[in-house]
Amino acid sequence: MSADKPATPVIAIVGPTASGKSTLGITVALQLDGEIINCDSVQVYKGIQIATAKVPPEERQDVPHHLIDFVSPEINYTAGDWAREAATAIEEVENRGRLPLLVGGTGLYLRALRRPFFPSPPTDEKLRQRLNRIRERRGTEHLYRVLERLDPEMTEELYPRDWPRVQRAIEVRLQTGRPMSEQMDLRPEPPESARRLQLFAINPPRNELYERINARTEAHFAAGLVEEVRHLLAKGVPSTSNALGAHGYRRVVEYLEGRRNLASAIEQTKLDVRHYAKRQLTWFRREPGVVWCEGFGNEKLLEEKVLQMAQAHYAREI
Repeated sequence: MSADKPATPVIAIVGPTASGKSTLGITVALQLDGEIINCDSVQVYKGIQIATAKVPPEERQDVPHHLIDFVSPEINYTAGDWAREAATAIEEVENRGRLPLLVGGTGLYLRALRRPFFPSPPTDEKLRQRLNRIRERRGTEHLYRVLERLDPEMTEELYPRDWPRVQRAIEVRLQTGRPMSEQMDLRPEPPESARRLQLFAINPPRNELYERINARTEAHFAAGLVEEVRHLLAKGVPSTSNALGAHGYRRVVEYLEGRRNLASAIEQTKLDVRHYAKRQLTWFRREPGVVWCEGFGNEKLLEEKVLQMAQAHYAREI
């Protein structure tokens, strides 16, 4: 942001999956002349469509969307990658005189923007393949127990099922000889815009949220999720990639590899996504300065409340 411009806020709309973040983001963007910057770790990938809940272009109401559908699924795009590109996107939106709106549920992305990661070593592909084999043979929780021995402090920041980040922490420890938790002090300063973040978190009724997750999961499978994953694998996307390790895709890979039947894949996906939604809410409760909003993002009362608060915050800053 240039020096002669006021320190306007950067608004982030966050919350669990299936809570209506995208709808709310578009509503706020239309009212406050904003542009949306995707903050979802699966929506960055091209060709990963059905289980991502991406808003189709024709439903975006001409609101510009950034950092969506732009990464090949073969690439293991990281939170650090996103944070660097998000800082650039925020600056570009503000240079156009518009309001940046970060919308999504990937808390680690926002954490990487607010507290940039330390410079980490490049991926050792042989080590990664070895860890992938261990994970496939013994499960994601086993990797978490390995990390507890190598870097117990880091496990306090991660969840057992968050295997890409657990695995990366193991890699850093084995490649550098030092726990990742001890290297955090090497992190660079955050971009200036990160200090202006105002987070609004959606908090829907838990039972209704879980019902929506179950219904949406069934709809994804009915819409051809299995065929989408089969096509991606046929194109050469690794089954161990971050893209296919995402919720909604991981269990389909297991089904196609003969490790579970279709009914099991559907039910386990429902459970995975419900657990993920719970972890998202826990994550955002740990973040500082979050304004909690009860309900779903497509409810009129919640829309009005968030818009009123966002407008007040915006007016206060300018």
